[in-house]
Amino acid sequence: MTKAPPRLDPADRRILAALERDARLSFADLGEAAGLSKTPSWKRVQAMEKAGVITGYRAMIDPAAIGLGTSAFVHVSIAFDRHEDFEGAVRDEAAILSCHAVVGDFDYLLQVMTGGVPELDDFLRNRLRRLPGVRHFNTTLAMRDVKPRACLTEAVR
Repeated sequence: MTKAPPRLDPADRRILAALERDARLSFADLGEAAGLSKTPSWKRVQAMEKAGVITGYRAMIDPAAIGLGTSAFVHVSIAFDRHEDFEGAVRDEAAILSCHAVVGDFDYLLQVMTGGVPELDDFLRNRLRRLPGVRHFNTTLAMRDVKPRACLTEAVR
Protein backbone atom coordinates (compact mmCIF):
# COMPACT_ATOMS: atom_id res chain seq x y z
CA MET A 1 0.00 0.00 0.00
CA THR A 2 1.38 3.41 -0.96
CA LYS A 3 1.93 5.86 1.85
CA ALA A 4 0.12 9.18 1.42
CA PRO A 5 2.46 12.13 0.92
CA PRO A 6 2.76 14.47 3.90
CA ARG A 7 0.63 17.60 3.81
CA LEU A 8 2.74 20.63 3.04
CA ASP A 9 1.52 24.12 3.83
CA PRO A 10 2.65 27.25 1.95
CA ALA A 11 5.55 27.87 4.38
CA ASP A 12 6.83 24.30 3.81
CA ARG A 13 6.63 24.85 0.05
CA ARG A 14 8.55 28.15 0.34
CA ILE A 15 11.23 26.36 2.40
CA LEU A 16 11.52 23.61 -0.21
CA ALA A 17 11.74 26.13 -3.06
CA ALA A 18 14.45 28.09 -1.24
CA LEU A 19 16.44 24.92 -0.49
CA GLU A 20 16.14 23.76 -4.07
CA ARG A 21 17.65 27.04 -5.27
CA ASP A 22 20.36 27.05 -2.56
CA ALA A 23 20.71 24.20 -0.06
CA ARG A 24 23.44 26.11 1.79
CA LEU A 25 21.11 28.79 3.16
CA SER A 26 21.36 29.41 6.88
CA PHE A 27 18.22 28.65 8.86
CA ALA A 28 17.84 32.37 9.47
CA ASP A 29 17.88 33.05 5.69
CA LEU A 30 15.65 30.06 5.08
CA GLY A 31 13.18 31.34 7.66
CA GLU A 32 13.21 34.75 6.03
CA ALA A 33 12.46 33.20 2.63
CA ALA A 34 9.56 31.25 4.16
CA GLY A 35 8.22 34.09 6.30
CA LEU A 36 9.26 32.37 9.53
CA SER A 37 11.90 32.80 12.19
CA LYS A 38 15.00 30.61 12.41
CA THR A 39 13.73 27.97 14.88
CA PRO A 40 10.41 27.17 13.17
CA SER A 41 12.14 26.88 9.79
CA TRP A 42 14.74 24.52 11.30
CA LYS A 43 11.97 22.38 12.84
CA ARG A 44 10.09 22.23 9.55
CA VAL A 45 13.22 21.14 7.67
CA GLN A 46 13.81 18.42 10.26
CA ALA A 47 10.20 17.25 9.95
CA MET A 48 10.41 17.15 6.15
CA GLU A 49 13.68 15.20 6.34
CA LYS A 50 12.09 12.70 8.74
CA ALA A 51 8.99 12.38 6.51
CA GLY A 52 11.16 11.70 3.44
CA VAL A 53 10.16 14.88 1.60
CA ILE A 54 13.79 16.06 1.71
CA THR A 55 15.92 13.07 0.75
CA GLY A 56 19.37 14.65 0.74
CA TYR A 57 21.58 17.57 -0.20
CA ARG A 58 24.17 17.72 -2.95
CA ALA A 59 26.30 20.08 -4.97
CA MET A 60 25.36 20.80 -8.57
CA ILE A 61 28.44 20.13 -10.69
CA ASP A 62 29.14 21.22 -14.26
CA PRO A 63 29.71 17.89 -16.08
CA ALA A 64 32.21 19.41 -18.52
CA ALA A 65 34.31 20.72 -15.62
CA ILE A 66 34.95 17.12 -14.49
CA GLY A 67 35.48 15.66 -17.96
CA LEU A 68 31.97 14.48 -18.80
CA GLY A 69 31.34 16.09 -22.17
CA THR A 70 29.00 13.61 -23.83
CA SER A 71 25.39 13.05 -22.82
CA ALA A 72 23.17 10.42 -24.41
CA PHE A 73 19.73 8.96 -23.92
CA VAL A 74 19.39 5.24 -24.48
CA HIS A 75 16.14 3.32 -24.96
CA VAL A 76 16.63 -0.31 -23.90
CA SER A 77 14.51 -3.42 -24.52
CA ILE A 78 14.90 -6.22 -21.99
CA ALA A 79 14.01 -9.91 -22.07
CA PHE A 80 10.70 -10.39 -20.27
CA ASP A 81 12.08 -12.31 -17.28
CA ARG A 82 15.22 -10.21 -16.71
CA HIS A 83 13.89 -6.83 -15.50
CA GLU A 84 14.95 -7.29 -11.88
CA ASP A 85 18.47 -8.40 -12.87
CA PHE A 86 18.79 -5.50 -15.32
CA GLU A 87 17.67 -2.93 -12.75
CA GLY A 88 20.17 -4.26 -10.21
CA ALA A 89 23.01 -4.06 -12.74
CA VAL A 90 22.01 -0.53 -13.80
CA ARG A 91 22.34 0.67 -10.19
CA ASP A 92 26.01 -0.44 -10.23
CA GLU A 93 26.87 1.26 -13.55
CA ALA A 94 28.35 4.71 -12.84
CA ALA A 95 27.94 6.05 -16.39
CA ILE A 96 24.15 5.66 -16.12
CA LEU A 97 22.91 8.79 -14.34
CA SER A 98 19.24 7.86 -14.40
CA CYS A 99 17.09 4.93 -15.43
CA HIS A 100 13.35 5.10 -15.95
CA ALA A 101 10.98 2.20 -16.62
CA VAL A 102 8.79 3.37 -19.51
CA VAL A 103 5.79 2.29 -21.53
CA GLY A 104 6.10 2.10 -25.30
CA ASP A 105 8.44 0.46 -27.78
CA PHE A 106 11.20 0.09 -25.18
CA ASP A 107 11.30 -0.93 -21.52
CA TYR A 108 13.75 1.63 -20.10
CA LEU A 109 15.11 5.09 -20.81
CA LEU A 110 18.64 5.71 -19.56
CA GLN A 111 20.57 8.97 -19.29
CA VAL A 112 24.25 8.26 -19.81
CA MET A 113 27.25 10.59 -19.48
CA THR A 114 30.78 9.85 -20.63
CA GLY A 115 33.95 11.77 -21.40
CA GLY A 116 33.39 11.70 -25.15
CA VAL A 117 31.99 9.74 -28.07
CA PRO A 118 34.74 7.05 -27.95
CA GLU A 119 33.93 6.43 -24.27
CA LEU A 120 30.21 6.30 -25.08
CA ASP A 121 30.90 3.79 -27.84
CA ASP A 122 32.94 1.67 -25.40
CA PHE A 123 30.16 1.86 -22.81
CA LEU A 124 27.49 0.79 -25.32
CA ARG A 125 29.52 -2.01 -26.92
CA ASN A 126 31.29 -3.44 -23.91
CA ARG A 127 29.13 -2.69 -20.89
CA LEU A 128 25.53 -1.87 -21.71
CA ARG A 129 24.99 -4.70 -24.19
CA ARG A 130 26.33 -7.15 -21.59
CA LEU A 131 23.90 -6.13 -18.84
CA PRO A 132 21.42 -8.88 -17.96
CA GLY A 133 18.55 -9.30 -20.38
CA VAL A 134 19.46 -6.55 -22.87
CA ARG A 135 17.85 -7.45 -26.20
CA HIS A 136 18.47 -4.23 -28.10
CA PHE A 137 18.88 -0.51 -27.57
CA ASN A 138 18.66 2.77 -29.44
CA THR A 139 20.88 5.72 -28.58
CA THR A 140 20.25 9.45 -29.05
CA LEU A 141 23.22 11.77 -28.58
CA ALA A 142 22.45 15.09 -26.90
CA MET A 143 23.97 18.03 -28.77
CA ARG A 144 23.58 20.61 -25.98
CA ASP A 145 21.59 21.13 -22.80
CA VAL A 146 18.71 23.55 -23.21
CA LYS A 147 17.23 22.99 -19.75
CA PRO A 148 19.48 20.59 -17.87
CA ARG A 149 17.84 20.81 -14.45
CA ALA A 150 14.57 22.16 -13.17
CA CYS A 151 13.27 22.81 -9.69
CA LEU A 152 10.60 20.32 -8.66
CA THR A 153 8.86 22.95 -6.58
CA GLU A 154 8.26 25.02 -9.72
CA ALA A 155 6.53 22.08 -11.42
CA VAL A 156 3.96 21.86 -8.60
CA ARG A 157 2.59 25.35 -9.13
